[in-house]
Amino acid sequence: MNDRYSFLNTFHFKHIEFLYKKYKEDPNSIESSWSAFFHGFDFGKENYKIKNEINKKEFLVYNLIHNYRKRGHFFTNTNPIKKKKKHFPSLDLKNFGLSEKELDIYFEIGKIIGLGKTSLKNIINRLEKIYCGSIGIEYMYISNPEKIQWIEKWFYEEKIEFSTEEKKFFLKKLNEAIAFENFIHNRFVGQKRFSIEGNESALPALEEMIAYASEKYLTEDFIIGMSHRGRINILSNFFKKNYSQIFIEFQGKKYKEKNFSGDVKYHLGFSKKRKTRKGKYVKMNLVPNPSHLESVDAIVEGITRAKIDIVYNRNVNSEKIIPILIHGDAALSGQGIVYEVLQLSKLKGYKTGGTIHIVINNQIGFTTNYTEGRSSIYCTDVAKTIMAPVLHVNADDVESVVRAIYFAVDFRMHYHEDVFIDLLGYRKYGHNEGDEPRFTQPSLYKTISKHPNSYNLYRKKLEKEKIINNNDVKNMEKEYENILDTKYRESNNIKWNVLNSFLEEEWKDFPIIKEKVLEEIDTRFSFEKIIRISNQIFSLPKNKKFFKKTEFIFQKRLDMIKKELVDWSMAELLSYGTLLYEGIHIRLSGEDVARGTFSQRHAVIKTEEEEEIILLNQICTKQGKIQIFNSPLSEYGVLGFDYGYAMYSPHVLTLWEAQFGDFVNGGQIIIDQYISSGEEKWKIRNGIVLLLPHGYEGQGPEHSSARIERYLQLCANNNLFVVNCSTPSNFYHLIRRQMKLKYRKPLIIFTPKSLLRNPKCLSTIKDLSTGLFQEILDDPYVKDVKRITKLIFCSGKIYYDLLNQKESIKDEKTALIRIEQIYPLKTEKIQRIIEKYKNQKKIFWVQEEPENMGLWSFILRKLGKVISFNLISPSESSSPSTGSYLDFLMIQKKILKKAFF
Repeated sequence: MNDRYSFLNTFHFKHIEFLYKKYKEDPNSIESSWSAFFHGFDFGKENYKIKNEINKKEFLVYNLIHNYRKRGHFFTNTNPIKKKKKHFPSLDLKNFGLSEKELDIYFEIGKIIGLGKTSLKNIINRLEKIYCGSIGIEYMYISNPEKIQWIEKWFYEEKIEFSTEEKKFFLKKLNEAIAFENFIHNRFVGQKRFSIEGNESALPALEEMIAYASEKYLTEDFIIGMSHRGRINILSNFFKKNYSQIFIEFQGKKYKEKNFSGDVKYHLGFSKKRKTRKGKYVKMNLVPNPSHLESVDAIVEGITRAKIDIVYNRNVNSEKIIPILIHGDAALSGQGIVYEVLQLSKLKGYKTGGTIHIVINNQIGFTTNYTEGRSSIYCTDVAKTIMAPVLHVNADDVESVVRAIYFAVDFRMHYHEDVFIDLLGYRKYGHNEGDEPRFTQPSLYKTISKHPNSYNLYRKKLEKEKIINNNDVKNMEKEYENILDTKYRESNNIKWNVLNSFLEEEWKDFPIIKEKVLEEIDTRFSFEKIIRISNQIFSLPKNKKFFKKTEFIFQKRLDMIKKELVDWSMAELLSYGTLLYEGIHIRLSGEDVARGTFSQRHAVIKTEEEEEIILLNQICTKQGKIQIFNSPLSEYGVLGFDYGYAMYSPHVLTLWEAQFGDFVNGGQIIIDQYISSGEEKWKIRNGIVLLLPHGYEGQGPEHSSARIERYLQLCANNNLFVVNCSTPSNFYHLIRRQMKLKYRKPLIIFTPKSLLRNPKCLSTIKDLSTGLFQEILDDPYVKDVKRITKLIFCSGKIYYDLLNQKESIKDEKTALIRIEQIYPLKTEKIQRIIEKYKNQKKIFWVQEEPENMGLWSFILRKLGKVISFNLISPSESSSPSTGSYLDFLMIQKKILKKAFF
């Protein structure tokens, strides 16, 4: 044997004795495979030394078994269009100090693979069948020996035999998958559909998943996310979306709803309650997904968690619901959102009881070979970061695919953790059906063109087994073809396309408002109750010990309540407290939200013993519940998750906060593809609130700007609320308004940093109890409007800089007017305010952001034709802010001086 591989059969019995002693003390203290080995042999039972009882060849065979477990997946028959894998070193006997001479020798070690004492030949046959057939298993990196043993036991004891009816059902679904694609291919020549062909066994796989899970575990809810590959086929043949509706979409007919632009057919979502082949009714949701392929992963997890919290009594390990993510191989290994979502999977605030991942692995990107698209061996290697088992399965072997599905469901239900099925197939055509793949992969597509599809392969298998005959096949094919023909004829007589609404039942009480946003909303709350709630949420428990600074903060809050004053953080907590009092649930999530990035919130407080206390949950007996979760350092994944959470829960106030508003750049895909446009594309309503700390305080270009201008580019048809509050009371009423509205829109709030402790940024409790949200704030300090000759319009924190300057020079001729709600902009109210100041001669727009950023372009576009603004701002810049604090002070001083020149 080559010395390079001598590690495979080198043993030191003293070391084995040492390992066995450690195993007896703590099975988890040694490497998992040795723990499993000793678990199979109770050596101490017979009271004789291990090295005298087990001869060297038993250990050689054990090493062979161990390598099948660890490396068997390299030698499988999982690739339908390529030969069986060749890896070095191989699993040949010679590499393990064994030879054909030992094939008929019986070994005790056989019992650790479920055979008992048996011949080496039987052991190898068993290992080949389990580890090197149409399924390759990766699991030996898992650190929990008990979990490894559970996986092995499942495969060692697996004796799944499919009935005649089940096999006919699999064939029927494969026929539907292939026939549907052929029908579309011939009727709508050249149109994109992103065919499922090459991985059509995904259809019976999904059918079996819902049948198996609903029958064995009483699962009733499946939340599914997938990209475009095979999506239309899944919609038609799994979700049972009306074929006529799909054909209308291919015909390009206009939407009946004139207020929606809609989306391409392979991005649309769908909700359905349908019966499984075993007669159980289940709810299924296919979440809409844009071309950012894996972005939907986070949305699916958020929707699932919302249903767990709202429908399934916060039971994260509920077997009633399963999230399913269907990935493409290139996207799975190429997009970082996958890693972000996996890191959420075991966290208290984000876990969903385990996700079943299915990879539609066609072994290519658009035109990019997998060797150019990833550095890892498998596209699924990211699964190893959370120690999730991976099954690589030959997509042409439908029965193995179904067995893998059964394993995935059982594992998920037993451990409530993620599991991956890598469905190795191919892509019959190019990236889309109009693309020519032979430009870039001529050899591969020569092979694919000669390869029989899984339907024909399985049909021949069942014919050989005498389960079906030629007439059965013809009748089955003709029956489905007639259904497609009938629905196609029906589609020709339908005038309009209809945009199906996703999660319609959950949103039936919340209309979509596009043309007109409602005016004043009553957000008032009893003065006495505010005082009572304040005393409850700002009073530390007297029987607990707290950090001195914590005691100081809470005492200061109580002192302010006595003066009937509130600062920003108090107003925020009171907005939550009053909503909770009214029975509304709240979820607050994001980086460091429990304490607050600026040590301002302290919604979760800790005793010196680190006991966590949320006083907001102790207001009254029938109150709502607030959940507060510090998130991982992730914007894309967590924002997507919370958007998904809000997508299912219109009655819950769902807030996500960026550590600094600048950091929301990391979640821009969620903002562009979902938050701003989801209603227009998919009729999705959502009331998520984004809290984005924004303001120039000399902290540099990464801690100044939440890029207000970007959000304003996304605003149209009343799709968003974009707000930059400058008073605690306005923020308080804004948060309350979000839940008092009769409809839902995403709310983007640019929150302050320095204003959290600005002595002028205070409100009274009376402002909270009797006031309302004010979109525009006129100058409250103007005593005589006739004396005003200059109007300065601004938004946010710079108002206080302007106010300080105005007071320092004792200016009584300038009015400072704040735009609090930037979008939708109340232009009529602005014009009324201007008309009030009849002696004004100049109107300025002042901002601290560079000229090419901030609100200026938006203000000019919305008001420039009717109001002659003069701009005062820093000059345009490619960076949001200077990195020098002295430069910052100079720039701010220049702005203020110019404003009052």
